[in-house]
Amino acid sequence: MEQGTSKYTCVRLVKSSDGVAEVILSRGEKLNTMTPAFFDEIGQVFQRISKDPSIRVVILWAEGKIFSAGLDMKEAASLMGESSCQASANMALYERIRHLQQSFDSIRTCKQVVIGAIHGKCIGGAVDLITACDFCVCTEDAEFSVRETKIAIVADLGTLQRLHRIIGRGATREICFTGDNYGSDWALKNKLVNHVYKTKDQMLETTRKFAQSIASNSPLTLRGVKHVLNYSEDHNLQDSLEHIALYNSAFLKSEDLQEAMMSFLEKRPPKFVSKL
Repeated sequence: MEQGTSKYTCVRLVKSSDGVAEVILSRGEKLNTMTPAFFDEIGQVFQRISKDPSIRVVILWAEGKIFSAGLDMKEAASLMGESSCQASANMALYERIRHLQQSFDSIRTCKQVVIGAIHGKCIGGAVDLITACDFCVCTEDAEFSVRETKIAIVADLGTLQRLHRIIGRGATREICFTGDNYGSDWALKNKLVNHVYKTKDQMLETTRKFAQSIASNSPLTLRGVKHVLNYSEDHNLQDSLEHIALYNSAFLKSEDLQEAMMSFLEKRPPKFVSKL
């Protein structure tokens, strides 16, 4: 794998030649807490990935003992701020929250498939983070908590808006109302994760192979599937059917489709060449 050239302090970007990239939370010694720099870098790195046609799939994982302890509490305190004008202070807080939201939304809107791979504790803002991924896997020791409830904060970076679409109404309200830790068995049962692995090494090894399998598909089709799925989550059935009809009218006739048909007839694996 090839290390990304840009200098980040909270994450690392590693690219490979097979269309798979890895975004790694790299402050393991600090429990991968989320500082202002972390939010800036997450937004920057996923915007960069989204513009890179050589990347088809991204694995998001973390160094250290846990995935992330969530928001750095010093950062949380600084969000309160002080100002002689309450309206100005309120507006500044609103704009700061919107900026943090957009950092995580860059994962959902990233054109590539994003797989979250979680080990150990996944707390507070880390749940906001993983719910923006296309799907997640975890280790047996993983624990999930919407910890904001315990510290008198209404979670505001995407959990309350995305989680119910993943695990349903009842499970979402339970984990959000309690703020308690929920283990990997609960996460798998409620479809927060698709697979559970015994160890972190096993999780990463298997997920890398799975990502390579996904990346072997047409890059144009992968982007199209994600685009259409995201659109359908935000629109009703009839609007979504109209959208896919228009989408395929524009993009169905591609060199990738021709290659897929030829490879089938010639009984060989297809060789898709990204021209995005």
